[in-house]
Order: sequence, then structure tokens, then C-alpha cells
Amino acid sequence: MSAIPSVDLREFTSGDPEKKQKFIKEIGKAFEDIGFVALKGHFLSQELVDNLYSEIKKFFTLPQEVKDNYEIAGIGGQRGYTSFGKEHAKGRKEGDLKEFWHFGQYVENNPELEAEYPDNVTVKELPEFNDTGKETYKMLEKTARYVLRALALHLDLEETYFDDYIKNGNSILRPIHYPPITEEPKNAVRAAAHGDINLITLLMGAHGKGLQVQNHEGDWVDAIAQPDELMINVGDMLSRLSNNKLKSTIHQVVNPPRELWGSSRYSIPFFMHPISEMPLNCLENCIDEEHPKLYEDITAGEFLHERLIELGLIKG
Repeated sequence: MSAIPSVDLREFTSGDPEKKQKFIKEIGKAFEDIGFVALKGHFLSQELVDNLYSEIKKFFTLPQEVKDNYEIAGIGGQRGYTSFGKEHAKGRKEGDLKEFWHFGQYVENNPELEAEYPDNVTVKELPEFNDTGKETYKMLEKTARYVLRALALHLDLEETYFDDYIKNGNSILRPIHYPPITEEPKNAVRAAAHGDINLITLLMGAHGKGLQVQNHEGDWVDAIAQPDELMINVGDMLSRLSNNKLKSTIHQVVNPPRELWGSSRYSIPFFMHPISEMPLNCLENCIDEEHPKLYEDITAGEFLHERLIELGLIKG
């Protein structure tokens, strides 16, 4: 059994005040205790999930020289393809054992943000790839909006506190391929221990061993979702905003046992980011004598820029 609590978003959207309150209490407690939750009742259909996995597997099996055409210089890997070993965790030199793709925001009615964000990259070899990615992005964004509404109520904020900050936000859908391991890795793992930068992360594909979460005692626990669940965790932005009331938990993807080295692993996180101007100043109602203010005032855009430099994706 996974040590991660499981909740059902349909309780929040049911229209039943008692069920709604139960969901708010359960997800709030999980995010205060371990920072992770497994979520049923999201807006992704099984057909859409299957289609996306099919498309990303087709992309990652394309010849390397074809994939390399989609690696766009000068945008810090924010759209398109990032090749194997390019990204590393904060404080580490070894590149993670993965390659990945980025779908970004589909901006609506905001020319300034359209100019700020890089364009999405179209894969001409795969006619279904981009449409499937866009539909998945929209459904995960919708799911994240409801989760953040529950968290707003948990933090004694107005229910739609986050809505305007996440509309046209700088969110990223990242299909990841961890290729088969062909030789003993030197200090490298599939994804080294790290915290996420953003507000919350919604993860598709945590159905087998690999993802591990560090609890308050410092122990690593397996985080395994059921096939119909998304794994959701708190990112550093939400941790800052809540003065660490909601925990951004360190997690990692470990290498499989040697007998499984020959197999690929795929996972698809959706990193929910707000617009750049969102202030991440600690909320007044999360600060008191027992919980002094832990973080300096900063905007989401400034914080993201700092972290992309630390990850080696952009130059300072």
C-alpha cells in the first residue's frame, strides 16, 4: 500500500456541503502532513490518458536526429524537446536520466501574455500529438483549479482566490521518458531528490514503483497511485504563500532494480504555475507568534527565474 492519502474530487464538486467540507479537510490535512495526495474523480477520461501515452511513446521512439529538431535554443527548455541528461536537480551536477517534452499555456484573450510565453512546438511527424497534448493540458488545468479552490478554503481565503492568478498561467505539461538503463549509472538517478517550483503538480503515471516521497522523519516512502488516480503535491510557490503551512515535499524517482533496467518508464507531470505577477508574499492569516514569517516577498515570475538558473536551464 502507498503511504499517500487518497481523496475524491467528486466530493468537492458534489453540491453536498458536508461532502465538500470533508474533501477540504482531508486534502488540507494531507498537504500539511506529507504534501502529497492521490486524487480520484479528476477530469481526465481514460481514453484521453491512453491517447496521450500512445502519442508520447511514438514521439520518444522517433530517431534522435528528428527529436533534436524540436529542441529550441534560448528558451530554457520551456517548450518542445529537452534531450537526455540536460536537466539536473538543484545542487547537483549529474544530469537526470531522462528526456522530456513541454506543452505550455494556450493563452486566451491576452496579447501581452502571448508575447511573454514561447510558442508551443508542433510535431509534424505525428498529426495527433499536439491536439492530444492540448486537450490533456486543459483537463489537468481544470482539475488543478478545483484543487486550488479547496485549498483556498482550507487557508481561510475566498474560494476563487487563485482563479485569476492561474488563468493563462505559465503552467507546463511535461511528458517524460526515462529510457532503459544500459550501464551502471555514476551518481545519477532518473530524477534526483527535489522540490517542485510551482503551486501544485498533478502527476499522471505514478502507478509503479519509482516515485518516492520524503516524510517529516526523513524516511523515503513509495508514492503509488491507483490507475484512476493522479498524484498531486504542493510546490514551493504554494509553500511560500502559506508560510510553509502546506508542505512542499522533497521527492525523487529512483532507478529500478537491475532486472528492470531494460524497460522504459514514462510519467507526465502537469506543473500548475500562476501568472508572473502573482505575489508569493506569505499570507497574513498564516503568520502568528508560533509561525513567524519565513520568506521574503517575491513574485512568481522572479521566483521561477531564480530556480531555472539553479536547475541549469537558463544562464544567470
